[in-house]
Amino acid sequence: MTSRRTTPAKVLQDPEGGAFPAADGAGKGLPYLLLAQEVHEFLCMEADLLDERRYDEWLDLLTDDISYWVPMRRNVQYGHWETENTRQGRDMNWFDEGKSTLRLRIKQITSGVHWVEEPSPRVSRIISNVHAIRATPSLEDPEEVSVRYRILIYRNKLADSTDMFAGKRDDVLCKVDGQWKIRKRTMLLDQSVLLSATMPFVL
Repeated sequence: MTSRRTTPAKVLQDPEGGAFPAADGAGKGLPYLLLAQEVHEFLCMEADLLDERRYDEWLDLLTDDISYWVPMRRNVQYGHWETENTRQGRDMNWFDEGKSTLRLRIKQITSGVHWVEEPSPRVSRIISNVHAIRATPSLEDPEEVSVRYRILIYRNKLADSTDMFAGKRDDVLCKVDGQWKIRKRTMLLDQSVLLSATMPFVL
């Protein structure tokens, strides 16, 4: 007789310090794998739109109530993780945006006179480690999914201006008229001090 050992669900920390169980692909079968591939393809397609400067098409991937938040990171003592990130809506953040301000950013950088983006830099976004996918109402018929993954952004401008940004993203995607759109994005940038002269208009 073989006994099955059960292990507790892994736990992830959200940016506000709370915990939630991580989805685990093991044992979830074909619906999970198909959804994971679909989500990964969507995220790669979104990265292509930004890298190729197709900003209006990228804007169409956002819901009207999008929350786009990139907190600043602090150096904290071990175990004091709840104070590591600035708070959304209450502290200074790298980004704390809605769709209207993101639209204004696009209008600014496509004006041709925005010095930070002139001449236009070359950018590559690399998406990896897509996991912790949770779906509602079900994996088989998802209307909303949450997903965690890693992103690496390489940017080169002029002859020798090169920057790299690495971090972790937590997204909430939802179906609108049968198409995936981004409702919420949180990115934890893995640096406490901005090491580049400028920051991309969106991370």
